[in-house]
Amino acid sequence: MKKWIIVFLAVYAFQKWDVIESYLHPLPDYVSKHNVEVVMYATLKCNACDMAREFMDENNITYYVYNIDKSSNGKTQYAVLKGEGVPLFMANGMTIQGFEPDRILSLTKGSDGLLGRLGL
Repeated sequence: MKKWIIVFLAVYAFQKWDVIESYLHPLPDYVSKHNVEVVMYATLKCNACDMAREFMDENNITYYVYNIDKSSNGKTQYAVLKGEGVPLFMANGMTIQGFEPDRILSLTKGSDGLLGRLGL
């Protein structure tokens, strides 16, 4: 029985490694600089970015958008966050690559701290 518990915990830790790593090596807090819940890195011609803006408006999530094509600050932050494509989001100390509505909600409207990051 003890072996199964250890295996379960190891698998769970592997699945949530990004959360664990965010505590071990925290990212710069770009969100608090704008007094919003989410910072989004986007481009002008991005359908997923448009859908994300609409989603955040509908769910009363405050956000700030950097156009990485025009903003040198945004482009620098995007590089520090190791962005690969748009949209890239930063919320509650975590990054979200791509438009994932459920994950955005859990990081902004869920619990703060570790439970919020785990989606609980």
